Amino acid sequence: MSPIRWEAPGPYAVAFSTRSGGVSEAPFDTLNLGRLTGDEPERVAENRLRLCAEIDTEPELLSYGRQVHGATVRRAPGRGRPGDGLWTDAPGRPLLVFTADCLPIAIARANGARPAIAALHVGWRGLLAGIVERGASALGGRLAAAIGPGIGPCCYEVGEDVANPFRKRFGAEVTHDGRLDLWSAAERALRAAGVSEIERTDLCTFCNPDLFFSHRRDAGVTGRQGMIVRVT
Repeated sequence: MSPIRWEAPGPYAVAFSTRSGGVSEAPFDTLNLGRLTGDEPERVAENRLRLCAEIDTEPELLSYGRQVHGATVRRAPGRGRPGDGLWTDAPGRPLLVFTADCLPIAIARANGARPAIAALHVGWRGLLAGIVERGASALGGRLAAAIGPGIGPCCYEVGEDVANPFRKRFGAEVTHDGRLDLWSAAERALRAAGVSEIERTDLCTFCNPDLFFSHRRDAGVTGRQGMIVRVT
């Protein structure tokens, strides 16, 4: 397994998984983290164990929400409550979000005060509803962020019902020829929320089938990659 890592400014571990390095079989091959996909539960459990090992933690400690494409950000610990964001300032408390085209975004407190980190699952609905602002507000202080792999402006076709509110909120540049630049819209939301340092992977889940699951590309029959974070 070779996750994509963010060297966050502080005592943090942040890793974005790919679809490789796990035990699941097609169409969930191989590092599927999602239990609600139709994959075998024991394989998903082993995959989560392998991802946890990448940041030196255990699956039993994981916190994650029931993602509903909204803007709720909760304080960890907890599992299964509706919400697309979690945050913690407790050392050793790992947070996990699942994605298959939406963006995984990590926000970390970077001002030398008590370390704290948030993990957000950000789709177009949640972005418009304010999940980035809520995640930043939960942490406060000087912040840094990383935007992980998600569907790119090369592939994200949307209708005017989506494109129009994004243009109004984030500027005309975030849509082009019927496609949405979710990466740039998320970056603009982060900057507007006061995040001063932002890194982007700019990796498209749709057009990299060897690396990532994609709900849209695979017509909903696919696995989930994820982002795992913790204060070390």
